Amino acid sequence: MAQTISNPAQGGGGRASLGGVGGVNPGAGPRRIKNTARKSTGGKAPRRSVGLQVAGPAAAAPRKPHRFRPGTVALREIRRYQKSTDLLLAKLPFSRVVREVASDMASIGAGELRWQSSALLALQEAAEAYLVHLFEDANLCAVHAKRVTIMQKDIQLARRIRGPWAGLG
Repeated sequence: MAQTISNPAQGGGGRASLGGVGGVNPGAGPRRIKNTARKSTGGKAPRRSVGLQVAGPAAAAPRKPHRFRPGTVALREIRRYQKSTDLLLAKLPFSRVVREVASDMASIGAGELRWQSSALLALQEAAEAYLVHLFEDANLCAVHAKRVTIMQKDIQLARRIRGPWAGLG
């Protein structure tokens, strides 16, 4: 009786082939590793061998930037501006507008007007306080109309209810 010795590299040898273990199994792709839960001992996590696992998509898509839910950033900005006491408008553009309006209002023979920095600062503080108060009143008008968005008609109504000298005294 002749005994045949099979080559283990060809998938024989009496053992059943398990996905490429012990030899090449045609039709079975790369070897897969079964990950079982292990009790953590507090050390480093066990490393996996990268070369034997099935690779993901060839070209990984670039990560999308994180997007907050609608309203989250607005609420964050509201909290930030309510905490702060600094000016909201930039000083230089505001002073340019004030100088331009003042030069238009001044008589032609008066020449160029000169401004103290403290006068411009006081004017900016008063203007911002007036605008913040106006937006508060306009917000109340919008809430009364069962809306959350301030519209032009809310600002007009707030100014009309205040009267001609409102916010100036």
